[in-house]
Amino acid sequence: MSSKKIHVLALALSLAAALLPAHAAPGREDLVIGQVAPLTGTIAGTGNEYVAGGAAYFAWVNDNGGIYGRKIRVSLKDDSYKPDQTLALTRQLLAEDKPLALFGFVGTGNVLALNKNKVLEEAGIALLAPYTGAQDLREPMNPHIFHIRASYTDETARMVEHLHTIGLRRFAVMYQDDPFGKSGLAGAETALKKLGMSAVAKGGYDRTKPEEVDAAVAAIAPANPDAIIMVSVNRASAAFIKKMRAQGSKARLFSISVVNFKELLKNAGEDNARGIGISQVMPYPYSTLAPVAREFQTLMAKYQPGKVVSYASMESFIAAKILVEAIRRSGADPTRAKIMSQLEKMNSYDAGGFKVSFSPENRVGSKFVEVTVIGRDGKLLR
Repeated sequence: MSSKKIHVLALALSLAAALLPAHAAPGREDLVIGQVAPLTGTIAGTGNEYVAGGAAYFAWVNDNGGIYGRKIRVSLKDDSYKPDQTLALTRQLLAEDKPLALFGFVGTGNVLALNKNKVLEEAGIALLAPYTGAQDLREPMNPHIFHIRASYTDETARMVEHLHTIGLRRFAVMYQDDPFGKSGLAGAETALKKLGMSAVAKGGYDRTKPEEVDAAVAAIAPANPDAIIMVSVNRASAAFIKKMRAQGSKARLFSISVVNFKELLKNAGEDNARGIGISQVMPYPYSTLAPVAREFQTLMAKYQPGKVVSYASMESFIAAKILVEAIRRSGADPTRAKIMSQLEKMNSYDAGGFKVSFSPENRVGSKFVEVTVIGRDGKLLR
């Protein structure tokens, strides 16, 4: 072949390459995301729901060309809600799978274990959307952790304000005796103090024995509170509700957002659960009013059939949308640093009726809180 023909052929090939769509990159390696969540143990139901929502969105992205032609692969580990396992499995995941970002971890103590051991700083990696509202993970700010949910302080303050507005004055707090529960307790106490009040009683329980709440009942029931704020997981909340109602307590009961109302109905019974308030930090997932709720329901039905549609699965679905957007903005060859930078620059990103905003000085993307109530026929009402 003459040199002229070779030159023409090379030019034609280069033009063809330039005209290929940006997403056409066959054979390129997967984009790996790391997730550690409780798929077994005391809050396995919540953990599985939190995994399902994100999985539905990632599957849709992969079915629609991926990101610049690259598929998303989630490397998922089960920590059974044990902080020491979270720490060990995260280190293993970082060493073996080399993820570009971490996503959707569950539990205050679990994420605090990463903080205390500077795992994220050493890896130079972002953790998006941990399922915790603890103030200890927000103040002081860890630049590697990006929160999309309001804090427990925000939630308990909203509960106290709501209950105070309807005339209730004698407040008690039931809490899990660990960083998660103590963060919610502190938030409730701060909100009460602003109103010139204090809790009439407080009662805790051991996180490893969530159904053993007798000590909490004994600490709270004699004070005869008007309202009780529960900073507790599903099993503990249900056990506490049953025991308080068995003692004749008519107190208004309010739960923090990490509780699944369907679990309360199942474990506490509909009669006991009716009227319980639950604060929420995500859009209502059971209607199609918000665009993101319509999208969520459609993709859950397609990619996670039979899995629970809940606030937890909605939250991880939204988190997955945010993470995919950050990876897209990072270009065809994303790195850990690029993804962190793009998350930091996300200002008023609209996931479909739910907005998040981060900045160099802020890693709390939303402070949205609304109150829902378990009504008749086991329905959650806004």
